Order: sequence, then C-alpha cells, then structure tokens
Amino acid sequence: MANSIDKLNEWLGMDSLPSELRAELAELKERSESGDADAAAEIDDRFYMELEFGTAGLRGVLGAGTNRMNAIVVRRATQGYAEHLLAVACGRDGDGTNTAEAVHRVAIAYDNRRCSDVFAFEAACVFVANGIETHLYGGLSSTPMLSWTVRELGCVGGVVVTASHNPKQYNGYKIYDSRGCQCLEADAKDVAGRIAAVPISGGVKTVADKYAGALAERVAAAAEAEPLFNIIPSSFEPMFVDRVRERTALREGTAGELSVVYTPLNGTGSVPVRKALADIGVGRVETVPEQRDPDPDFATCPEPNPEKEAALRLGLELCRRHAAEGAPPDLLIGTDPDCDRVGCAVYDGADYVQLTGNQVGVLMFDYIAETRAELGTMPKNPVMVTTIVSTPLTLAIADGLGVAYEKTLTGFKYIGDRVSLLEETEGGDARFVFGFEESCGYCAHPIVRDKDGVGTSLLLCEMAGYYKARGKTLIGRLAEIYGKYGYYIDAVDEMVRPGKSGMAEIQAAMDTARAVKPGAAGGGSGASGLRIEKVTDYLPGETLPSSNVVQYDISGGGRIMLRPSGTEPKLKIYYAAKGSSEAEAKAALAGLKQIVADIGINRQ
Repeated sequence: MANSIDKLNEWLGMDSLPSELRAELAELKERSESGDADAAAEIDDRFYMELEFGTAGLRGVLGAGTNRMNAIVVRRATQGYAEHLLAVACGRDGDGTNTAEAVHRVAIAYDNRRCSDVFAFEAACVFVANGIETHLYGGLSSTPMLSWTVRELGCVGGVVVTASHNPKQYNGYKIYDSRGCQCLEADAKDVAGRIAAVPISGGVKTVADKYAGALAERVAAAAEAEPLFNIIPSSFEPMFVDRVRERTALREGTAGELSVVYTPLNGTGSVPVRKALADIGVGRVETVPEQRDPDPDFATCPEPNPEKEAALRLGLELCRRHAAEGAPPDLLIGTDPDCDRVGCAVYDGADYVQLTGNQVGVLMFDYIAETRAELGTMPKNPVMVTTIVSTPLTLAIADGLGVAYEKTLTGFKYIGDRVSLLEETEGGDARFVFGFEESCGYCAHPIVRDKDGVGTSLLLCEMAGYYKARGKTLIGRLAEIYGKYGYYIDAVDEMVRPGKSGMAEIQAAMDTARAVKPGAAGGGSGASGLRIEKVTDYLPGETLPSSNVVQYDISGGGRIMLRPSGTEPKLKIYYAAKGSSEAEAKAALAGLKQIVADIGINRQ
C-alpha cells in the first residue's frame, strides 16, 4: 500500500496534472487518511500497476492513476510511440526534428466516449512536439476509417482513441503501423519498453500546454499555429464509404426490397453505415431513434456490444412492433461505438433470431465464395483467414469451395497482418477474399486492415436481399449450410473477475486448465460420453506466436478453448460442438460445458 501512496503523491506533485485528476486524487487521499478502507483499496487498485500496453495498445477504466485511462497516461504512451516511430519506422532515434527528405506523419481518430476527443488532442500535441506531422480527424471517426486513412495519407503509424464495445467507464488507445494494421508483438514490445522509460514527470514533449480555452478552441489554435498539426477534411468519410462499397459489393440491385432497422448504439457508425446502405439501394432503413446520436453514457445500452442481446434490445423491440403491425423488417443490424463490430438479428417468419458472430461469418464466407465463383471474379488461389477460436465449420466450407484456409491467434491484427503479407510477398492482395473472428468482426476487402462495420453492414444487406429474392431468409440459408456440412453450435462463457484479485483468479483458472491431461479427471466419459483426447497449450509459441490459450480436442469432433480477454477482466471459454442434427449438437455442447465444470473452473 505504501508504494501506491508514494505513486499517488508523485502524481499530486506534477505541475502538468489536469485539475480534475488532481481533485479526484486529493479526495481519495483525504478519505484514505481518515480511515476509509474502500478509499485505501481504490488507491491501491489505481496505482499497484501501470495500465498494460498490450498488442492492441491501452484499454482501461477512466480516472486518475497509473492503472487508469487519463491524459497523463495518454501523453506518456504517445511519447513512447513517437520515439518508436522515429527510431524504428523512420530509421533514427529521433532528436525531435523533421526533415524535408522524409516526412514522417501519423493519423489520429477518436470515437464518442468520454475524453476521446481530449485524448486525441493530447496525442496529436505530443506527436507534433516530437517533429511528426500529425493529421487529426476533426470529428468522430470509426476505427476502420482510421486503418484506411493511415494508408491513404502514407502515414508511418496511427492512433484511434476508443474502448470499442466495452462499458461506458472504459476508454482506450490503439496503435497502428504503416500498413494500417494494429501493431503486432515486436512493435508493441518496443513501444511498451519506450513508454516505461519515459519519466512520469517531465519526460513528455508536448505543445498542448501552449493553448488554453475550451477544447475546440485549443484544437483550432494548434492547427493555426503548428505547421505539423493538420485537421483531416470532412470529405474523407464519404470517400472512405465509396472505396469500401467499390471493393465490397458483389451484386448490384439486390437490396431494393429489403427492410432494415439499424442501430449505431450511440456511436460512430450512424453516418457512414447509413450512407453505405443508401448507396446500394436498400429499400427501407430505419434507425433506432434513441441510439442514433452519439452518447458517451450509452444510456440505453450500458454494454454497447452488438454480440449481446441486451445491446440490441431497443432495435428488437422496434422490429417486433413493426411485425405486430404486419410489416416486419427483414433484418436488424447493430454496430459498436467505433463501428468495427457488427451484430444482427433476422426475422424467421415468427420472431427475430439473433445470429452469433460465427453464424454471420459462415454466411458471409459462403455467400462471397459462391457468388465470386458464379460471377467469375474469384482470384486464383483464394485465401480466407480466421482465428483459432472461430467456428471450425469455416474449414469444412473452405475445403468444399476450394478456398485456402488460414488460422491466426485471436485478434484482428493477425488477420490484417496476413492480408498485408499477401500484398507484400505474394503478388498483391487480390487472393484475400474474407476474414473474420467470432466476436462479430469481419472484413471482405483489403483496403481496411482491421474489422470493418461499414463494409460488413453493406454486405449483410446485399446478401439478405439476394436470398429474399429467392424466397429465403439468412436463417434458411444457414440451415442449408448445416444440411451440407453438419450441424455446428458455437458458444462462449465469460468468467468476469475485475480488479487485482480477479486477475489472480483468472490466472489460477488458466493454471488449472494447463494441468489437465488427456483422459484425466474432467476428461473422463461421464454422463455425456465425451472425453478430452488432446490438450494444446499455445503459450510456448510452437506453431503460432505465444499466447495464453489452452485448447482441448474432444471426442466426437468437439473443441474447448480457454483464453483471458485482452481488453476486459474476464476469462473466455469457447465451445465448438458438432452433431448430425441440432438436438445432437446441443447435447454435445452440454457435454463440453460439463467437462469444464468437472475440471474445476467456475464458469459463472
């Protein structure tokens, strides 16, 4: 505890500490000194560690402290990233000066979360002070648009300030390389090391303190006074949507009879997604009114994750009201706050069925492959890329359609990296036909090297319209796929454990998982008749980069995978069950869950 108090006092001694953070810490200190145990525990949680800089950057709860997201942490992270760009991407351990021979530039975007605009400005001011030409979006912008912008402007890197689908108390800071990909392990490790070497006080170069007033005034003043500080024009957003449509749409005129309800979940997708759907001629698009405009509090969806039914509740209610009136929308689409994930629900003739991320991925891959084969636009030696935790059904489809199938670790950065390698080393990016991960992330074109909610929404509508014209729903098409390849059920349990003690509990669960041997307790036949046939630990990094993941291959073709989340305090347990029918697959899924319980891992 003394160490945490020392760090708190160090922060209070910083002249650059923003007034709201100073007041927050002073109040906590006063409460702790008066004997408030909760305040003492809160101080320990805020300072017992530094917010970890992983391969996706930073993500954490907003507030003062080293283990929180705030302006001090963002400034320090940006200083470390700037030094990395100057030393690695630009070939010099920078002295803070730029040269006419080599212009080093970055792009910055931000979503609608609390402090996102402030953090984006703080990052821009650090880059500028380090001699890096900076291009900052002047308004809310999606994550896929930032990925595209990095390449469009010829940047050496980029930043998007977002916590993606996390609850409202979070924010984050993701970094991108010159390919528009989230940085992989080697770069992230170098950045993390450079951040750690930046003194908490006096180690950051910034021009932010030169400008006063409201944030908009500070941004305008910096853009006027600093030659390296640029505002990206608003014309970039419609340009981005046009580029996505050109590379994503496969068939023209399929969506004219389609009726869609859309929710951006109060995030950045509202403008670009509605433009994309209008551009392909979707017959009717209605936006959920309570969730149309940006709202950092996410008042109607406390966890704005389109994977979750609760996030789509208002959209489902609106759809059902229209259905009761005799005009059911065909499709509900939801994008998360930074518009990289997409969830959807489909009208099956009686009610709305929410599709899982795996089911949407299967439908889109099947549609893309069959359509491109039919139209003669399938490239030679096509490739689809997915992750180790995504449904194995895609492998069966890939084999059936003659598409090469590649698996990466969890995280779209690995899929983006593979697309870039196809472009760099194998004659262009045309071989890439689709990439997805089970957590509702998809991309069907190579101009974005990350998940793309705009292109996914467009393709979902095109696909649904195409099948509607043939008397099918997406549910019906999925049933046809199951009939051809077998019935697959994929599910996820989440063991949520926040705080310092929660991290220890999650690691203990992973230790338990690693100790299991094929056929050992928990892998016996039990009532289900299932057993663990093989245990694979990804931590040694023998076939893929090292990752804290354990996989069980189960008799009968099932699979269990355990993995701590990289962005939230939770352990995720992935199940893949297969049967010749839905009932058989459900029974297999129950057996998989029983195995995890027998091992001694609490799934609740």
